Amino acid sequence: MITLRPADSRGHAEHGWLDSHHTFSFGSWHDGQHMGIGPLRVINDDRVVGGAGFPPHSHSDMEIITYVLEGGLRHKDSTGGNTVLKPGEMQVMTAGRGIAHSEMNASPTEPVHFLQIWVVPDTRGTTPGYQQQALDIEALRRGFTRVAAPEAESAPFRLLQDLRLAIAWPVAGQRIDIPLPAGRQHYLHVARGAVQLGEQALLNGDAALFSGEAALWLTATEDSELLLFDLAA
Repeated sequence: MITLRPADSRGHAEHGWLDSHHTFSFGSWHDGQHMGIGPLRVINDDRVVGGAGFPPHSHSDMEIITYVLEGGLRHKDSTGGNTVLKPGEMQVMTAGRGIAHSEMNASPTEPVHFLQIWVVPDTRGTTPGYQQQALDIEALRRGFTRVAAPEAESAPFRLLQDLRLAIAWPVAGQRIDIPLPAGRQHYLHVARGAVQLGEQALLNGDAALFSGEAALWLTATEDSELLLFDLAA
């Protein structure tokens, strides 16, 4: 079964400096039908104007993935992390028993566009940590490439949860056909671009949940950036 999630069904918050779309219930927007999928609790599609951002604040017991689509995002945290995250890179922050951080637009004038993803860990009270590195762009252009997984598995980023994230950057006209492991569910999020999934066109912000499907196949109709989450059923 494939369940489609149109972009315009997401929550929306406009604060002047921040324009945010919420895939799952977040902040003042609540939808009892969309509280997350297993440990995948938040996918926020955020645009922040130049010179603005999220001042220092705290988190605990959450895995926070940040993926920049356009611009630069300056990250500072209480573990000593201080860097600018750019397109083609990814960041995973383990809040653990408590971490304070800020996320600010690195430009005083140009906007920054990024996804912030929250995953509930399977262990509480762990040591806070921060991971950031460049992704293998050539691999992403060939198709879905695993970028985050549990520690025992091979992936650039470690997650404290039975969840895997793969990313693909197909160009217009490129077809992707991959098997889906049995007994799992998979959530495809179109971060940018457009793809054809069977008879259904998926555009920016659209998503699809795959349950009990043996394979995923699609064709990019525009150059795209796609995120695929692999979760326990």
